[in-house]
Amino acid sequence: MSTLLLGTRNLGKIREITSILEDSGWSFSSPQDNIETPPEHGKTFTDNATAKARFYATASGLWALADDSGLEVDALGGAPGVYSARYAGDNASDADRRALLLSELAQVSEKDRRARFVSVVVIASADGTVLNISEGICEGTITFAPRGNGGFGYDPLFVPDGYSQTFAELPETVKNRISHRARALLKTRQFLASAKDHV
Repeated sequence: MSTLLLGTRNLGKIREITSILEDSGWSFSSPQDNIETPPEHGKTFTDNATAKARFYATASGLWALADDSGLEVDALGGAPGVYSARYAGDNASDADRRALLLSELAQVSEKDRRARFVSVVVIASADGTVLNISEGICEGTITFAPRGNGGFGYDPLFVPDGYSQTFAELPETVKNRISHRARALLKTRQFLASAKDHV
């Protein structure tokens, strides 16, 4: 079975990715401690995911998967967007980022709290060649306060369309079917399943 390096040290992402890709015919590994975390200077999710996938692939000598994802809030002109993870500063916690977002939306009414999660997943081969790019989008709204203990990041603030619960309140099985990352990864899984015999 071929091994795919998952280009992230985020344990929540690793759990989500392996759950969705588990029947793709691949085994998974995480970056070794001697591999640095690449900087994210891209202006788009695709730029960042591509740079990370190429970096991890060439550093490890394995095919690598990397994603870049974030929250786009209409009332904030699409922010935090590609800066979602660094929205409240480099060393801020998830709780810090959620608190900042809620403070910036404090005067925004319920009907104007539209948002979407976007995820781009890129696969690169060991020589850094980009083999596949998949995008997933999940539309929804932002709550007035965090709700739920599941997920990570902005999940306790985001209610996907068609549901009354936040991503942090929904069962993982549901989130892993409807989320932005799930939608991108399901497309990625098709590519990986067809490619597993050609590595």
